[in-house]
Amino acid sequence: MEHIDNLPAMDLMRSEKMTFVQLIIPVESAHLAISYLGELGLLQFRDLNADKSPFQRTFVNQVKRCAEMSRKLRFFKDQIIKAGLVISGRPAMQPNLELEELEIQLAEHEHELIEMNSNSEKLRQTYIELLEFKIVLQKAGGFLVAGKGSAVAEERELDENVYSNNGYDESASLLEQEMHGTPNQSRVRFISGIISKSKVLRFERMLFRATRGNMLFNQATANEHIKDPTSTEMVEKTVFVVFFSGEQARMKILKICEAFGANCYPVPEEISRQRQITREVLSQLSELEATLDAGIRHRNKALAAIGFHMTKWMNMVRREKAVYDTLNMLNFDVTKKCLVGEGWCPIFAKAQIQEALQRAKFDSNSQVGVIFHLMDSVESPPTYFRTNHFTNAFQEIVDAYGVARYQEANPAVYTVITFPFLFAVMFGDWGHGICLLLLALFLIVRESRLASQKLGSFMDMLFGGRYVVLLMSLFSIYCGLIYNEFFSVPFHIFGGSAYKCRDATCSDSRTAGLVKFRDPYPFGVDPSWRGSRSELPFLNSLKMKMSILLGIAQMNLGIILSYFNARFFGSSLDIRYQFVPQMIFLNSLFGYLSLLIIIKWCTGSQADLYHVMIYMFLSPMEDLGENQLFWGQKPFQILLLLLAVIAVPWMLFPKPFILKKLHTERFQGRTYAVLHSSEEDIDIEHGSTRQHDEEFNFSEIFVHQLIHSIEFVLGAVSNTASYLRLWALSLAHSELSTVFYEKVLLLAWGYDNLVIRLVGLAVFAFATAFILLMMETLSAFLHALRLHWVEFQNKFYHGDGCKFRPFSFAALTDEED
Repeated sequence: MEHIDNLPAMDLMRSEKMTFVQLIIPVESAHLAISYLGELGLLQFRDLNADKSPFQRTFVNQVKRCAEMSRKLRFFKDQIIKAGLVISGRPAMQPNLELEELEIQLAEHEHELIEMNSNSEKLRQTYIELLEFKIVLQKAGGFLVAGKGSAVAEERELDENVYSNNGYDESASLLEQEMHGTPNQSRVRFISGIISKSKVLRFERMLFRATRGNMLFNQATANEHIKDPTSTEMVEKTVFVVFFSGEQARMKILKICEAFGANCYPVPEEISRQRQITREVLSQLSELEATLDAGIRHRNKALAAIGFHMTKWMNMVRREKAVYDTLNMLNFDVTKKCLVGEGWCPIFAKAQIQEALQRAKFDSNSQVGVIFHLMDSVESPPTYFRTNHFTNAFQEIVDAYGVARYQEANPAVYTVITFPFLFAVMFGDWGHGICLLLLALFLIVRESRLASQKLGSFMDMLFGGRYVVLLMSLFSIYCGLIYNEFFSVPFHIFGGSAYKCRDATCSDSRTAGLVKFRDPYPFGVDPSWRGSRSELPFLNSLKMKMSILLGIAQMNLGIILSYFNARFFGSSLDIRYQFVPQMIFLNSLFGYLSLLIIIKWCTGSQADLYHVMIYMFLSPMEDLGENQLFWGQKPFQILLLLLAVIAVPWMLFPKPFILKKLHTERFQGRTYAVLHSSEEDIDIEHGSTRQHDEEFNFSEIFVHQLIHSIEFVLGAVSNTASYLRLWALSLAHSELSTVFYEKVLLLAWGYDNLVIRLVGLAVFAFATAFILLMMETLSAFLHALRLHWVEFQNKFYHGDGCKFRPFSFAALTDEED
C-alpha cells in the first residue's frame, strides 16, 4: 500500500486542489485587476452581495450603460444583416478606446442610422403612393373614356403604351389628395383608387350594401406587384372605379375605403389633364428612385464602416459588462477605499494570480498593492479538471450525469477507453467503422476552420465529440475484425479457414456441415461460420458470454475505485463494511460465473452453465454430474454461497452502529474536557454539541444504509443482466447488415439489368447510411452511455459536486449580450 501511495498523481484522476482566497483591492486599480483576472480565467468569485437586488449594487449604473451599448450594437447588427452586408470576423486594428468614447461613437452612429432610416421610409412611402397613382391613372382612365368612341379609346390605349412603366416596384413617402368633386350634387360622380386583390370581393359587397345597389363598380388588375411597406412583401393589387350619385353615398364610400385600407387617388376626366398628370408622376418617380438609390448607397457605406469595427466593439462591451458584473459581487470595506472579494482558485494558479494583481497595481499607478491571502472555508470546494481538446468530450459525458465531488475519483479517466470499446462491441463491423473513421478524420483535419464557424446544434455536438467518434471508429474496426464482418461479409484476412467439407462428395458445406481439419483461425471468428447451420447458436453463445465477462470486469473496476476513494478520504469504515462485502458478494456469484465461462472455453466442456448456476441456489448439495468443470467444484460453490449470504448483513448492520458509537464517544463529556475562560465559551460549546446531536439521526443513517445495501444486492443481478444489451445490439446490428446485403444488394445483383442493379445499390447505400450508420450509431451510443452512468458509476461515483466556473473572458459568448 505504501508503494501505491508513493505513486505520482494521475492527471484527471482527481480534481485540482483548490484554495479559498480573499482579495482586498484598492478602488483605483479594481477595474484593471478584475480585467487581468478575466484574461487569466482561474479565479471563481463568490457573490458577497447575494442578498441585494441588481439595482442596489454599487456599479449598477455602469452595467446599465454597458447594457444600453449592447442594445445599440444589436441594432447595428440587425441593420447590417438586413442590408445583406457581412460583419468583419477579425477585430479591426484601431487605437484602444475608452468606454466613454465608445459610448459617444455608438450614440452618434445610432442617431445617424435612425435618421437615415426615417428619411428612407418617408421617401419609400411617397414612391409607393406615386406608383399606385400612376397605375390608377392608366387603368381608371379607361373606364372614364370607354363611352367616347373607338377613336378616343385607341388614343387612350396609345397613351397608356407610351406612359406605362413596369420597372418600378418599391417606394416611400406620403401623398394625400382630396377627392375630385363638382358643384352639381345630382350629377353622377366617381371615386377611383387601388386595393389589395384579396379584399376586392368583400369590398365590392360592402359597397353594394352601403349604397343599396345605387352604384356601379368597375375593377382592373394592376400589372405590377407593389411592396407592402409594413410587411415588405410584394402584394397584388386591383384598381377600382366606383360611380355613384349624392353626397351621402360619397361619404359612405370614403369611409369604407378607409376601413378596407384602399388608397383613393383623383383622376381627371379630361384626357389632356390625365396625360399631364401622368407625365408629372413619371418624372417624380424617376427622381425618387435616384434619391432612394443614393440614400441606400450612403446607408450601406455607413453600415460597412460600423461592421468593420463591430467585432472589436462587441468584445469590448461584453468584457466591460462582465467586469462590472464581477465588481458588483465584491464588497466595499468600511473606509470605502478598497473592495473586498472572495473566491476559489486552483493551488497551482496562485502565482499567476498574484502576478496579474501586481501588474494591475503598476499599470493603474496605484500607491497600494492588492492584498491576496488564503483563508479557510467550511464550504466544499468546486471541482476543476484540466482538460484538452481530446479529453474534454469524455469529461462532458461524465459531467452530464453529475459533476464529481471535490477530489473524488473521476470516471472520465476510464471512460476514454471503456466508452468507445463498449460502443464498438455493439457496433462491431470494420466496414462501418471505416465510414465513422472517415467522418472523424474529416472533422479533425478541418478542426481549426470549423471551430471558428457557427454550426447547427447537431453539427456542434458532433464536432465537439470528434475524438470520441475517432476512438469509437477505431474500436469498431477492431471488434469488426474480431467478428470478421465487413458490411456483414466475412473475409479470409488472417489465413485460411480451420474447417472444410465433411467428405469429398460434399458440394455444399453450408448445409451438409463442417469438420475441423487444422488449427483454429488465428484472429477473430472463422469466416466459415458465416452462413452455416450453427452460425447463430455459436455467435449467440460467444457474444452473450463475452458480454457477461465485460460487465463483471467493469463492475469490479467500479468497486475497486470505491476502495481508492475511501482510502483517499481516510474512511476505513467504507473499506471494511462496504468495499469488502461488495467484492465478496459480486464475485461469489457472478465472478464465479465468469470463471466457469473461461474454464468452459479453455477445456471445451459441454457443461450447462444455466443448470450449474440455478441449482447452486436451489440444490447446493446435489451432485453436479456431467456439469462438473473442475475438482472440488461442489464444496467451492457451497463456500461461495455462504460468503454471498454473509456479505449482505455485513453491508447492512455494522456501519450504522459503528457510526453511532463513534458519534457518542466524540461528544460524550466534551464540555468537561476543556477548561474555558468564560461562560460564553461554555454556552458556545453546549450549542455546538446540541447541533451535532441534532445532525446525527441514527434512523436516517440506518435507512440510508438499508437502501444502499438492497440497491447493491438487486443491482448486482440487474446490472449483470443489463450488460447483455451488448450481445443483443451486436446481434441486431449484424443481422440488419446481413438482411440489407443479402435481400437488397445481392438480390438486385442477381438481375441482368443495369437499372435494377443501380436501384438496389442506391437502396443498400441509403439503408447503410441512414439506418446502420446513423440510427444504429445513436442507439449503440445511448446504450454505452447508460452502461457507464448506471452500471459502472453507481458503484463509486457520487456526482454531487459543484463545477468550477471561473471569471474568464474566454467563456463569454454572444448570448451574454
